[in-house]
Amino acid sequence: MSSTVDSRLPELHHAHRDVTGGWLRPATFGVMDGLVSNFSLVAGVVGGGAPAHTVILTGLAGLAAGACSMATGEYTSVSSQRDLAHDEIAIERRELETNPDEELRELTLIYEDKGLRPELAAEVAREITAQPEAAWRVHVREELGIDPDDLPSPWTAAASSFAAFAVGALVPLLPFFLGAVGILPALVVSALALVVTGGGIARLTARPMWFGGRRQLLLGGLSAAVTYGVGLLVGASVS
Repeated sequence: MSSTVDSRLPELHHAHRDVTGGWLRPATFGVMDGLVSNFSLVAGVVGGGAPAHTVILTGLAGLAAGACSMATGEYTSVSSQRDLAHDEIAIERRELETNPDEELRELTLIYEDKGLRPELAAEVAREITAQPEAAWRVHVREELGIDPDDLPSPWTAAASSFAAFAVGALVPLLPFFLGAVGILPALVVSALALVVTGGGIARLTARPMWFGGRRQLLLGGLSAAVTYGVGLLVGASVS
């Protein structure tokens, strides 16, 4: 009987997607930014009447500059975030050393706020405080809302951003590498890429794929339309 019951018990372990790591946000932002910004850049240059080789050169320059800029920005941003987190962690560790009674009371109140009875909250807080290495980690998680063992990596963020931007920015240039001279092939390829990537990202975040694809298509199309119009106006005035 016990074996039958055990076989019907639900599994006690399951995997979650990484929602705190440093790659998804910069990769998502990078590929969309690369696709939208470089397609907008290409549309503006084409609207200004530039020949195909100038469009390719401009697009490659935009790819390189944008990818480097994105990577630099992400590295600086995440590094600053990590430095701030480490500073706050150091403050919390010092507080545990210099004001242990106050920190014990804070942790007790935190657990009371979570619904534990005052006696049980105090007991749990005392058990945790008796283990210094566990204590500061718990205080950091509860008071600062960060996991000291899972801080985002600036290198991961920078590399993800650089690669994603480069891939996105390359898409609008592919038709011109294959001999296109007008904006229509780049428009079709970029629109498909916007729908696919927007839908894929929506699926990763448990949103409807049609919602993500439509949203990115509308935003990317609006950006390209604006820069294409600017290119037409500037090209006409310059000529």
